[in-house]
Amino acid sequence: MAMNNALRRAASRVVPLVIRASAGCQRYLHHGRRSALLAAVNQPSRNLLPRTFPPLLYRYSTKPKSDESLLRVLESEVQCAVESQDGEEDEEVPQGFPFEIEDHPGQQTITLKREYQGETINVEVHMPDLVTGEENENDNDDEEEGEGSGNQSSIPLIVRVSKDKGPSLEFGCTAYPDEIAIDSLSIKDPEDAEDQIAYEGPDFADLDENLQKAFHKYLEIRGIKPSTTNFLHGYMVNKDTREYITWLKNLQRFVEA
Repeated sequence: MAMNNALRRAASRVVPLVIRASAGCQRYLHHGRRSALLAAVNQPSRNLLPRTFPPLLYRYSTKPKSDESLLRVLESEVQCAVESQDGEEDEEVPQGFPFEIEDHPGQQTITLKREYQGETINVEVHMPDLVTGEENENDNDDEEEGEGSGNQSSIPLIVRVSKDKGPSLEFGCTAYPDEIAIDSLSIKDPEDAEDQIAYEGPDFADLDENLQKAFHKYLEIRGIKPSTTNFLHGYMVNKDTREYITWLKNLQRFVEA
């Protein structure tokens, strides 16, 4: 009896919705349909609720309007990014490029590798720090000189030179157009405990000028030179565009799911 009363109350709430949806106004409802519906109220069956409630519940299972708006924006952004990439050709590796390139999709960096006279040289290349014309104008408003490497696009590099055994040299570099700056130099010993802080020497800029020049030459003969980094600049700009499009599409698939 309690179940029948509950079903009657549920069906009585649905009756006005069904009447409004099917005829627009109660007075135009056919007498036979009304009789059948009222009979269902008086004699509820187990099939009434499955036929009645799913359309009402469906209203609450659809995506929020904010998600639909986000998907439209994402779709537009993907289209713009793809269109901006159209016509751009991948950077061709120049003849005589001394490194093997390891580029894994989805990664923030690429790795360059080569062997040189018993040494293993690894270069970790990061995404470029691009400087646009607008940023240059803003910098010129604040700085009187308006020149120097700080106003140019650059690529961060970590260069590691190692031998079969023992420690390795690690250079932190910034590659600008036609120029490579060494920011730091340290010796990495694989036998050092992780909880020990090794002495890493003075700031590279505080070294004797002749010593600085000698280390620049040391890297140059191992392939870290402007002709290499200028190619890497274009390569990493293209990679940044590809990764951005993939990232947008992954976001789009997540929101759609």
